Amino acid sequence: MKRMLTLVAMLAVFAGFVPATSQAQVQSPRQATPTQFDSVEHKRVVGISEQLRCLVCQNQSIADSNAELAVDLRNQVIAQIQQGRTDKQIIDYMVDRYGDFVLYNPPFKTSTIILWVGPAALFICALLAFYINLRRRKTIVQKTETTLTPEEKRKAEELLRGRQ
Repeated sequence: MKRMLTLVAMLAVFAGFVPATSQAQVQSPRQATPTQFDSVEHKRVVGISEQLRCLVCQNQSIADSNAELAVDLRNQVIAQIQQGRTDKQIIDYMVDRYGDFVLYNPPFKTSTIILWVGPAALFICALLAFYINLRRRKTIVQKTETTLTPEEKRKAEELLRGRQ
């Protein structure tokens, strides 16, 4: 829901429905500079912003975050689009500057292998630990288990039948 509200607000600003601030007004440093993009360029800004992780929040894209760094990154994306750079060039610039961590979907390579293989390895380790624990319990039960003597069996049957 928060993401949808953010997108609607960004659309309103970019489409010109919300008036841009005049030069005399001071703009808050926590908001991206409004632009006069057409719908294609606006979709590019939103698309690129959703691919980049907020380095402060770490669980939000820069499109969703209101952190000062996220606003600065959005403004960089807007400035680079105005300079005529392609989406790939903008993303490559962000990766060169901030590393693969800035991407929501980092590429599969040696420096990011733990991100891709880590969850599966942890799951396999958990299954292995569960199996080992079950085997240990079974062994302990077998070692401590004793068989009943014929006299004990007879007493148990009498107790179960209701006789004492």
